[in-house]
Amino acid sequence: MKLTDEEQRMLDGQYGKAVSMAMSILTKLGQIYGAEEMMPITQVHIDSTFFQLLGDAGLEFVARLVHCDTEFCVPTSLNPSARDIKRWQEFRVPPDFAEKSKRLEQAYLRMGANPTWTCAPYQNGMIPRFGQQIAWAESNAIAFANSVIGARTARYGDFADICAAVTGRVPKFSLHIPQNRSGEILLRLQTSDLIDFGDDSIYPLIGYIAGSFAQERIPVIEGIPNTVSSDNLKALSAAAASSGAVDLFHILGVTPEASTYEDAFQGKEPTQIIDIGEEELLTARRNLSTVKEGKVDLVVIGCPHASFPEVKQLNQLLGGKKIARGVELWVQTNRVVYHWLKEAGLLESLSFSGVKVTTDTCNLNWPRNIWDNWGFRLLVTNSGKWAHYAPGLTGLQVIFGNIQKCVEAALKGEIREG
Repeated sequence: MKLTDEEQRMLDGQYGKAVSMAMSILTKLGQIYGAEEMMPITQVHIDSTFFQLLGDAGLEFVARLVHCDTEFCVPTSLNPSARDIKRWQEFRVPPDFAEKSKRLEQAYLRMGANPTWTCAPYQNGMIPRFGQQIAWAESNAIAFANSVIGARTARYGDFADICAAVTGRVPKFSLHIPQNRSGEILLRLQTSDLIDFGDDSIYPLIGYIAGSFAQERIPVIEGIPNTVSSDNLKALSAAAASSGAVDLFHILGVTPEASTYEDAFQGKEPTQIIDIGEEELLTARRNLSTVKEGKVDLVVIGCPHASFPEVKQLNQLLGGKKIARGVELWVQTNRVVYHWLKEAGLLESLSFSGVKVTTDTCNLNWPRNIWDNWGFRLLVTNSGKWAHYAPGLTGLQVIFGNIQKCVEAALKGEIREG
């Protein structure tokens, strides 16, 4: 791999052991993918923040960097922690687990990271520009940044994201290169009276279908109205990156690299054309639920983290009513939105209804023993990502539905088929 003089000095250890180790990891990564050179990036989003996913080895890796007085050389944001930093006891997180999570959190802050603690940094974090070269981890954030914003990032996994923040460099490969960003397959939505784009649950379903068909290919989606919101695209990104390895999608007439059919495919023809209609959407909805009805004991909103408009809508749907006895309604969001909710007086209203608002974490990634402490059985969520992963990660039965269905389930304590 061809390195600049500065990059060679990094690799040779002239900037310390930590920088040398990070550059060594990144150059080997580049060699695996056939990159010929490194390239500078302007910001990083680190996904290596969940202690339960990294374990003691991950904590040791970060602690070693801190011991070497390492500092991140580009602006760096952080994915959620493994605990709600302020309210972890309320959510029955074991003290020893919370302590190790705390050590990991503090290590990142000592290296200069921005304490965003969110999986949706593109809404309330360090929002990149179109064409900006970045190194982001977290699957939904990668898909959103590439697709909706038009920034450039490859899929960076745990530890590679940290190394990028230490060096400010990544291999020049994958979606960093413009010609690698062309669409490969075309998904055509067949609109009908039964497809209601005003129903927010339609977007995670479209994303789920897109990921299932595309896998590692770049899908181009035709038929989504240009009135689609940022939150709709957030839900679509998360679902597409869950059912498939979608790092980039194009929506004709909506996303910045797909103003025309020719732009989306860079003048080439799709390798496959797939029509999506009512049956495909109904099948996706069925596949995201493990049961059709039952007694509900948990409702989760906010995966990826809920925006202020989403939580405001939830509060309006609750209408000051209290959720059913024996039901937990959890909303996951970030610190910025939490502050806005407090300033707007919505936290008090939500608390009156029995809603618990959690920040800084993603309970989907909690270890199984925390879920065992709660004893939940049936979850209802409006998140395609949560519905996809929850059965395997939490052991819960799941029903997927729109936010209205989630509120109805929370108020009644049950959900019926249909």
